[in-house]
Amino acid sequence: MSESLINWFGTHLGGVVSKELLVLIVSMFPILECRGGMIAARLWQVPYLKAVAASIIGNLLPIPLVLLLITPLFNKLRKTKLFRPLVEKLEKRAMGKSGKIQKAEFWGLLLFVGIPLPGTGAWTGSLIAAMLEINKKKAFLAIVCGVILAMVIMSVITYVIPWVVAWIAAR
Repeated sequence: MSESLINWFGTHLGGVVSKELLVLIVSMFPILECRGGMIAARLWQVPYLKAVAASIIGNLLPIPLVLLLITPLFNKLRKTKLFRPLVEKLEKRAMGKSGKIQKAEFWGLLLFVGIPLPGTGAWTGSLIAAMLEINKKKAFLAIVCGVILAMVIMSVITYVIPWVVAWIAAR
């Protein structure tokens, strides 16, 4: 699914904006985040440091808004017949993943955001932090550290390992 989303961005926005801006946009998308941004950057041959900067900035831009606005937004939407099932589904899914975060708060949130697994990341971490009413400054710092951890892991996967393989193959 993430590959098709990355391809969609490249196809529809590729001639309009720079590759670096595309990486930033991909990294803002809830499902893709910086993980998808780094994969896209590698596919679009964006230089490493530009890819890292665009992915981190893109992934972090929406997080303060999520932390500050998701609870009031969900409270309003929960009152409507149309959106109540969606809000309840999102809350249930997020709270189902909140066990370790609830126990360890900062470190749990950092690891939840930082280890690139399906269903984890800054968006879901922000939602869980807001629902658990974790201090917003503490949550934001944990999420920033988690995004940096995810970036290190994705850098190794998308740039370092291919470079090492190419280097070994050239010898």
